[in-house]
Amino acid sequence: MATVARENIGVLNDKITVTLSKNDYLPAFEQSIKKYAKTANIPGFRKGMVPAGMVKKMYGSGVFTEEVLKTVEKELNEYMTKEKLEIFAQPLPLENDSRQLDVNNPADYTFAFEIGLKPALNIDPKNIHVTRHKVEVTDEMINEEVERLIVRHGKMTDPEEVTGDDNVLNVTFTESDAEGNEIEGGVNKGNSLLVKYFHESFRPQLMGKKKDDSFVIKLSEAFAEKEREWIVGDLGLNKDDEEAANKYFKVNIGKVGLVERAEMNEDFFKLAFPTREITDEAGLREAVKADIQLQWDAQSRNQLHDQIYHQLVDHTPIEFPEEFLKRWMQKGGEEEKSAEEAEKEYPSFANSLKWTLITTELSTKYDVNVEMSEVKDFAKQQIMGYMGVQSLDDAPWMDSYADSMLKDKKFIENTYYQLQTTKLFDALEREVVVTEDTVSPEQLNAMQHNHQH
Repeated sequence: MATVARENIGVLNDKITVTLSKNDYLPAFEQSIKKYAKTANIPGFRKGMVPAGMVKKMYGSGVFTEEVLKTVEKELNEYMTKEKLEIFAQPLPLENDSRQLDVNNPADYTFAFEIGLKPALNIDPKNIHVTRHKVEVTDEMINEEVERLIVRHGKMTDPEEVTGDDNVLNVTFTESDAEGNEIEGGVNKGNSLLVKYFHESFRPQLMGKKKDDSFVIKLSEAFAEKEREWIVGDLGLNKDDEEAANKYFKVNIGKVGLVERAEMNEDFFKLAFPTREITDEAGLREAVKADIQLQWDAQSRNQLHDQIYHQLVDHTPIEFPEEFLKRWMQKGGEEEKSAEEAEKEYPSFANSLKWTLITTELSTKYDVNVEMSEVKDFAKQQIMGYMGVQSLDDAPWMDSYADSMLKDKKFIENTYYQLQTTKLFDALEREVVVTEDTVSPEQLNAMQHNHQH
């Protein structure tokens, strides 16, 4: 009868030894040989009439090894299930002192395995204290957004020349020297930008410019820092390279445009907020304020979740079977790694593993589950987002298109993880201790910039 023994060999690291007697695997081996004899196709013998001795001689060694290993695996799994062992990955086979498996000399065999045990966690989110940083919507924010909507929904006209800051220029940037001589192999890129994006001191030079006119600029002189940064990026230059701002470009005007501002009337209200009943400017401003507040509240919530993440990761002590995990990284993956590679990758691996353990523990605690119907709904939302609409519920092709997305295993895995994480943080947000304060948009943006997970 098979026996299984277990001993501790390190921190959360045990050795399991499985010992088989002949009677544990021989009956299964003999049965397998008989099955082979019934199905084997060997010249000179009718199917099913091949002598068992010949089958054993031809296939016995492989079948023997297979049955022994199957029996070992069965005993090992039954033991771990019975003992309710929570382990990392799969058991790693150890070098064993068993004699070479020999079909002609069945014997007792011993196999040893190494396992890494998962640590027990005790996490109480009620002990976590975080701050919700709120941004209050100001009249200035509302005015800027109303102005943007008026311009966005205005009518584009084609004036003959540049007359003011609100003119739109379709231009081509061609890298050149200070005199406008084109540099061979230099940057050549089209763009569309408002005159007011240029530096205030440079704008007078643009007044009166017409289609097909050109002029030479030095990026550092033509644009202020904020606008220059995105212009440099759009031109494919490194914004961190100080020399990029000192480059010269010949700029050719392909078109001069001007947006006639939309009138503050019912048609404009419907264009700006098609799903809401807005009848006057006050209603428009309330809608704009609500939308801006939603955007800032979403950023505030993300930052709150970031605090929760750090509280969990940075202040939840978890001990790992480090040496076992490094050995598993070397041997247990799809490709073997060297000891040096495992050592280098271990810190990142352990941090990811820590977060997995925490989320698994808390998802079980708060019964966080994701149904396939939710994954499909998410797919539909993505489709509507791609099309820029808010509802396509009555579109007959929607279900079939969403179903096709669900055939992508990667999409399902990513969506499941995203929905599960969102649900988990929703649950944690209700459990942790939250205080509130008010911050400026710049302060909140700085918090977001410095912490991305």
